Amino acid sequence: MVTIQDVARAAGVSPATVSRVFNGGNVTPARAQSVQQAAAALGFAPNRLARSLRKQRSSVIALLIPDIENPFFTSLARGVEDAAQRTSLSVVLCNSDEDTDKERRYLEVALGEQMAGVIVAAASQDETDLGPLIARGVPVVAVDRRPRDAEVDAVRLDDRHGGEAATRHLLRAGYRRIACITGPQGASTSEERLAGHRSALRAARPETAVDDTYVRHADFRVEGGRAAMRDLLSLPEPPDAVFVANNLMTIGVLDALREAGITPPGIGVLSFGDVPWASLVRPSLSAVELPSYELGRTAADLLLQRIEGGDAPLQTVVLRTTLQVRESTGGPAGA
Repeated sequence: MVTIQDVARAAGVSPATVSRVFNGGNVTPARAQSVQQAAAALGFAPNRLARSLRKQRSSVIALLIPDIENPFFTSLARGVEDAAQRTSLSVVLCNSDEDTDKERRYLEVALGEQMAGVIVAAASQDETDLGPLIARGVPVVAVDRRPRDAEVDAVRLDDRHGGEAATRHLLRAGYRRIACITGPQGASTSEERLAGHRSALRAARPETAVDDTYVRHADFRVEGGRAAMRDLLSLPEPPDAVFVANNLMTIGVLDALREAGITPPGIGVLSFGDVPWASLVRPSLSAVELPSYELGRTAADLLLQRIEGGDAPLQTVVLRTTLQVRESTGGPAGA
């Protein structure tokens, strides 16, 4: 039977280092990789059940995301998993579907199974309740979306800045009737991206009140974007550009424009969130690029620090976005 001592000799490290690797302790990535390779070569399998009983907590963390089909959250999940794997923690992926009841059941499972920690992109800014986890001392990190008043570490995007930069670009490109299709009311990302859009309009037109004629709330999904764009096109004076607050809704927007026989940049289209095919669409799609992988990796690193017993003050890490200008915002028709 292969022991920790055998793995330590093969990896050229101490048994204590091997123990830290398999117990989620603080080990450099190089040493962790060396230990894991030695363990795999020797066929060493740590007894997770015994370890969990000793620690009174499992070696599993939960990641709750609102939409598993969105490439943004797929990339975020990869960042979480890669960071967790460095310390041999496993990740359970839970999809809330923007449903607070479903989210609550997953949070109850995480608590009941004594998971080592939870990373959550909240389904609702107001209704997501992390209180039971916090009360039991379970480390929690909010990622991308943070529930209002939650006393947890957080990693998020500068959504307001991204929305402001997007709308400011559309104004500079010559568009004047700029719509915003944002996500569900109550989601922090929806509200912040819309706030950035409105801020850019106010700065450009300080003498004019900003109204919501061209604002639509949708569901952050393809059909929601399609329905919102159809509604905007039915207005007596349709918009000449649209800032879309996520990548999946942008697909729906492009489909609605195609149905109407309209091709960007005649109506400018700018997406909050790039997608792998953005540069391949013709005309190519302007987008606010999001560091989704880094968002997940940073959230996992914060959670690991808490799991290891870190008692630093709560942190909120804000990652900046980058505007990528392509052909879909080249200027309005006839300009």
